Amino acid sequence: MIDEQTAAPDSTAVRTALWRALHVRIDSPPYVLEDEVGLQLAEPGDDWHRRGDMDPSLTAWFRAAIVARARFIEDLVVEQAGRGVGQYVILGAGLDTFAQRRPEIASRLRVFEVDRPEPQAWKRRRLAELGFGVPDWLRLVPVDFEAGGSWWDRLTGAGFDADRPAVVTSTGVALYLTKEANAATLRRLARLAPGSTLAMTFQLPPELLDADKRAGFEVAVKGARESGTPFVSFFAPEEMLALAREAGFAEARHVSASDLNERYFADRPDGLRTSSGEELLVATT
Repeated sequence: MIDEQTAAPDSTAVRTALWRALHVRIDSPPYVLEDEVGLQLAEPGDDWHRRGDMDPSLTAWFRAAIVARARFIEDLVVEQAGRGVGQYVILGAGLDTFAQRRPEIASRLRVFEVDRPEPQAWKRRRLAELGFGVPDWLRLVPVDFEAGGSWWDRLTGAGFDADRPAVVTSTGVALYLTKEANAATLRRLARLAPGSTLAMTFQLPPELLDADKRAGFEVAVKGARESGTPFVSFFAPEEMLALAREAGFAEARHVSASDLNERYFADRPDGLRTSSGEELLVATT
């Protein structure tokens, strides 16, 4: 039994939530994504914006990447819901707040958040404390990967209908898995019902980053390694597309940082742009 009072969120999930909030606090409108719910969940204290990893200038491109990927996925989910897709699966959900910020869309779906048991127990408690609760259409699906837990078995056990199409998203996860584990996940998801869509992020190898961003990325690599969550897998876009097609997806496309900049950051007065090297695979069954 997990003690919800002592369980805690992952540090990477908290950092991501704080970057989303920082976007609203310091960047110029129009905001790519307005999300301060994650900040409420994390409850980091009044001086959270003074943390070293919140430095406005040094983290601008990471911040932009975080809000761009979240907005892209949110747009995708809304689009697919409009086409009648009724299931949304978030692998490695962390402090995702779609269900709390967009209940007018989320309540029309069955939303499954898959994550480790301890962070999910913590999140369940915080949602209750903040008055959001966990409605019937939101399923928190804990999976103990260290004990060999199967996310697919737990997902179907939570009510996921494998015979109906779904949107499945995975952001900031592939980087921490081996290439073999990523390939296995793609093979499993390629067997989703026809009409399903996968959107997942992947990290470019350092040599494919813009030259002026490589030093900053090496700092991030070092920090991740020292914190016990090392970056494991990097993919060139062609390699990721090939993996998806080999896994059995009917179609696969690459959404680059340039695509995201054109879609979400064009003509911004503050010049905010993403170039972190985190890009997207969108694949359909």
